Amino acid sequence: MIVQADRIAAIFDRPRAEHRAALILYLMAGDPDLRTSGSIIDAVSAAGADLIELGIPYGDPLADGPTIAPAGQRALAAGATLDATLALAAAATQRGAAPLILFTYVNPISQYGPERFAAAAAAAGALGAIVPDVPLEELDEFAPAFHAHGLGIPLLVAPTTPPARALAIAARTDGFTYVVSRLGVTGARREPDIGWIRGAVERLREHSTKPIAVGFGISTPDHVRRVAEFADGVIVGSALIDAIAGRSGSAAAEAAHAYVSTLRAALKQA
Repeated sequence: MIVQADRIAAIFDRPRAEHRAALILYLMAGDPDLRTSGSIIDAVSAAGADLIELGIPYGDPLADGPTIAPAGQRALAAGATLDATLALAAAATQRGAAPLILFTYVNPISQYGPERFAAAAAAAGALGAIVPDVPLEELDEFAPAFHAHGLGIPLLVAPTTPPARALAIAARTDGFTYVVSRLGVTGARREPDIGWIRGAVERLREHSTKPIAVGFGISTPDHVRRVAEFADGVIVGSALIDAIAGRSGSAAAEAAHAYVSTLRAALKQA
């Protein structure tokens, strides 16, 4: 079986060949409704997304800020269950959308069952899952089930992560290391500290050959351009959800396409 961690890492091959960073976008499944979500996935794929993080709505999201948390509540109200999210991912994969990786938390995986979750995620075409609240020490509670189905688990390095632990995380991560650009939850309302982010990426790169992507608080084309000068991937989430807020159907898809196109253009300038 091809380990999906290798497929996740391969996402960065084409951008590298094009002398740019990968563009990774976060979307909340089911916001504002499942049909619109499918259209948005198609729109951002067409606009140049290299990888899509598809958020599974959850009632107690620890890392979701003032934009993504309400998006999750809207999705839950619209009936976006875990199974519905997997069906959304499967349909998008069948249509030829950009590669998908799920974004969820430990509790939904535990409640669903790690083996059952991994099998369903693999069947839906997902490359793996980002699980921001899983400690390194507890990774083996469901990593074996994921790896048995060829799924990867990219891990996060936070600003408060001690250097030795950051290196241990980078050694265990699948596909790429996700560098959190600032303390706190997701959101697009504070200017990222580009100098600190660059230092964190450079320190990791001294000890790891895996791609490094930066997320949390990256929202403008200028942010994308500046981070892309030293990172292998740039992750944008809250700002994309803000760009489609209050819209549905084709209007939401068009807004998503227009916004992502500005980010993709910024990568060409980096």
